Amino acid sequence: MEKAFVGIDVGTGSARAGIFTADGRLLGTARRNIEMWREAGDVVEQSSDDIWAACGTATKQAVAEAGIPAEAVAGIAFDATCSLVALDPDGGPISVSPSGEARRNVIVWMDHRAMDETRAINATGHPVLRYVGGGVSPEMEMPKLLWLKRHLPATFEGAGQFFDLVDFLTFRATGDAARSICTVTCKWNYLAHERGWNEDYLAAIGMPEFAAEGYARIGTAMVAPGAPVGGGLSAAAARDLGLLPGTPVAAGLIDAHAGGVGTLGGTTIEGDAAEPAGRLAYIMGTSACIMASTVEARFVPGVWGPYWSAMLPERWLIEGGQSTAGAGIDHLIRSHAAYPEARAEAERAGLGVHDWLDREIVEGRNSFSEAALIARDIHILPDYLGNRSPYADPHARAVMAGLSLDETVADLRRQYVAGLCGLSCGFADVIDALGEQGIDCRTIVVSGGASRSALVRQILADATSVRVVLPATGEPVLLGAAMLAAVAAGQFADLAGAMRAMSRDAEATAPTPPEIARFHEAKRDVYAAMRRLDIDARRRMAEVPESPSGSPSAS
Repeated sequence: MEKAFVGIDVGTGSARAGIFTADGRLLGTARRNIEMWREAGDVVEQSSDDIWAACGTATKQAVAEAGIPAEAVAGIAFDATCSLVALDPDGGPISVSPSGEARRNVIVWMDHRAMDETRAINATGHPVLRYVGGGVSPEMEMPKLLWLKRHLPATFEGAGQFFDLVDFLTFRATGDAARSICTVTCKWNYLAHERGWNEDYLAAIGMPEFAAEGYARIGTAMVAPGAPVGGGLSAAAARDLGLLPGTPVAAGLIDAHAGGVGTLGGTTIEGDAAEPAGRLAYIMGTSACIMASTVEARFVPGVWGPYWSAMLPERWLIEGGQSTAGAGIDHLIRSHAAYPEARAEAERAGLGVHDWLDREIVEGRNSFSEAALIARDIHILPDYLGNRSPYADPHARAVMAGLSLDETVADLRRQYVAGLCGLSCGFADVIDALGEQGIDCRTIVVSGGASRSALVRQILADATSVRVVLPATGEPVLLGAAMLAAVAAGQFADLAGAMRAMSRDAEATAPTPPEIARFHEAKRDVYAAMRRLDIDARRRMAEVPESPSGSPSAS
């Protein structure tokens, strides 16, 4: 019986499962949506019980689609968003919500309630912050934990465990509370290169309790991604997932990092083993993550890391990103007056709106590069939820210029391309910041939903002047998780072997001629001017009282 490996990916809005063979062939996939609560004050919450149930449903359906028996599954692994999960001492949910509902026990990565706590932590200037680009982000866990201490002290004091979401999933699967080096290093300020928490840092940021209790609630056992956790699936978890008790469970990865594992070290188009150094992984989802792997530690201001062995063993990880990528483009096109018409046309053509827009934009043009020229007079800085890197500015917001009263689909197409150009300008800024610190970027390996668009890949290549490669698999994040499962099951001796055997490049997009490069250079100049305008506008308005009396307004 051919062995199969299950990767389970928990994204922002759904849980997905994929079944893969040892050579990386995808046998079956399934998806189950996840419930989400949004409240005023940038509050975004989920339920760990709901997430686990979604994982179970998706896994059972994927195994059924693959047409394999449960005994064929030799290992499983999870990846997930970097959301914070709080459990009571008995392992049940404890509320992180102002609503007080116990089931709402997950603070989602994109929840920005902890802005004041982020500022307070960064104001310490502690040396630990050097390993996160100079400052934490509200997307990380220490600001969220400090918010709980300040605003929900009963939860902070009464919680039995605080987990990153992927570590909760392996805990739920095995009963073992070991944490992945990936999660604690990238999102909790654990120093993997020193193999420990920094007690002085925790005291400086106002949470000395964790050191005093021996780090029992935030992790004492740290394991490498792909290492087997506990004794495999518990009997209860096996029933929930439709698999066999004892099936090996691997320590997992944050979702974007799984995409990096799934794409950076496979087989190139030329048939060689890919060397991760010199290759950037660009994972395009609700947000976008940019992963670089280096042999030596590189400190890039405004870019997270360097993190030791957090994605690839014995390598430093540098992690950039864009807080809104897919979410920003979706918001942009849905906000246009012509969106209902475009959606109806797309449905008649049997296409998604993005695919339909791509088709209409490139029709009759000589190249995908030339299609970008329709955005000559519209400019969009798509920082709807702040700038994650390289400026580490969570207060940044989107800026648009060149808009008119045009409500046609043609104008929607122009705005869509302008949004793609804006994303690509932001990505180019990250590449420049990496290059200033000696990090080479010869190839961009793209993954995620938008990466399947030839228009998107060409605009990326043209805006960055870097070759863009598309991996063969359409599910690189799920594949990355399945690679971890294969290592935990003993199919491969190490992660490097799994990457070489299970991943390969499929198609390359080269940057185009000088006239298009000049267009994107001009776009980047406008992008930079818009970013300065946003900063200046916020600075100027901060000088003005929020109400005539000088006190905050009721709104």
